[in-house]
Amino acid sequence: MTGFSGKTYWIVGASEGLGRELAAALSRAGASVVLSARTASRLRSLADDIAGAVVIPMDVTDRNSVSKAVEAAGPVDGVIYCAGRYEPMSTREWDADEAEAICEVNFMGAMRLLGRMVPKMIQRDSGHVVLIGSLSAHRGLPGAIGYGASKAALMSLAETMLADTRGTGIKVQIANPGFIQTRLTDKNAFHMPSLMTPEDAAEQIVAFMARGKFRTDFPVPFSLLFTLGKLLPLSIFHRIFRR
Repeated sequence: MTGFSGKTYWIVGASEGLGRELAAALSRAGASVVLSARTASRLRSLADDIAGAVVIPMDVTDRNSVSKAVEAAGPVDGVIYCAGRYEPMSTREWDADEAEAICEVNFMGAMRLLGRMVPKMIQRDSGHVVLIGSLSAHRGLPGAIGYGASKAALMSLAETMLADTRGTGIKVQIANPGFIQTRLTDKNAFHMPSLMTPEDAAEQIVAFMARGKFRTDFPVPFSLLFTLGKLLPLSIFHRIFRR
């Protein structure tokens, strides 16, 4: 895969799980990587295994932290927003503080970062933005207060950026994976169909980035339940997931 050679990608949320594997996969594909997350020690341990990796600790919920990180990173060829927070939560057990924290990381963090990066990409007429969404963005799911809404907002953001940057040198993509075995999904007490390893999910996303399509929903056939499920009456869709 030669499309990444000589390019620099900033992976936000690189300390754990999918973000960590994306950094490794992009490096293998020939890219230089900038690694960001809140936990500097985890980033440094990853950087030890990736030649030339640059570590920039950043808290996406803190405006000053984001501004300083953007300045430290400088111009990059692409950014992958993979920062995520998740807690299983039903409307009946709504934890207001936790739900807001989920939205802060999953969506508002992307707004803070991209609002300081994309205008500079537009000035250069060059840049690649990749958002890591979720199949849960397609329709409201039981027990996903905060998480599902934040991922739906992320997909809307990606669609808006795509519409506004057509005809420019900016490439916008969103990847909507299903269940990935990470510290976040370890919180789930239910069966997770088509559970993927972070390594497999990262390889699929890097291949998707190289192809250039706007959106990918995976894994198939599990993802079809969400994409084609939008055609079902909501009551039937919810009944399937309650099972």
